[in-house]
Amino acid sequence: MIRLYPKGTLGAFHNEWLDSRHHFSFGDYHDRSRMGFGPLRVINDDLIRAGQGFDLHPHRDMEIITYVRLGAVHHRDSLGHQGCTAAGDVQVMSAGTGIAHAEYADPHEDTTLFQIWIKPSATGLPPRWEHAVFPKALRQDDLQLLVSGRKEDQGASVLHIHQEAAIYGGVVGDGTRLTHQVRGPTGAYVVVSAGEIDLNGTIMQTGDGAEVTDEGILSIRGLTDAELLVIEV
Repeated sequence: MIRLYPKGTLGAFHNEWLDSRHHFSFGDYHDRSRMGFGPLRVINDDLIRAGQGFDLHPHRDMEIITYVRLGAVHHRDSLGHQGCTAAGDVQVMSAGTGIAHAEYADPHEDTTLFQIWIKPSATGLPPRWEHAVFPKALRQDDLQLLVSGRKEDQGASVLHIHQEAAIYGGVVGDGTRLTHQVRGPTGAYVVVSAGEIDLNGTIMQTGDGAEVTDEGILSIRGLTDAELLVIEV
């Protein structure tokens, strides 16, 4: 079953430097029917104005993944890490026993990103941060594995999280059809960051989300050039 959540139905927050859509309850947006999807707790679709961002603030016991779509994010944290994650690339922060971090958009252009929170399989783990650069070529057969905590993916060139979950992503060309096998016990949550796709007969557009349950194979066809993430949990 595919349950579509169009962008216009999502929770929203807006101020002078941040425009955010919430796929699940977050901040002042609270919907008891939208508290997460398995261990997936948060997906925020953020537009951050150039040079603006989130001042130093703490987290604990959460896997926080940031997928940058346009612009770049400049990161610093209480462990001494500093880095820049550019469009198409991903960073992972395991908050564990506690970490404080700040995130700012590139000073020269607005930045758009997905911030994803996944509950870890255990609490009290050591905090950590890492990021990776991923190829930007169009996908032809399947989406690229970006992040995983699955045992079978250990040693692969992916970012690690402390949960039996995985995040795939990529750009699908107009008219290209690919298939993706879903292995998550809960299912998969699909978000479209740009363009339009046909997902097993359901049309999804920029900013839409969809819960996928009891469907082992995703058939994805680009109705335009389109970018998407598939989050398996």
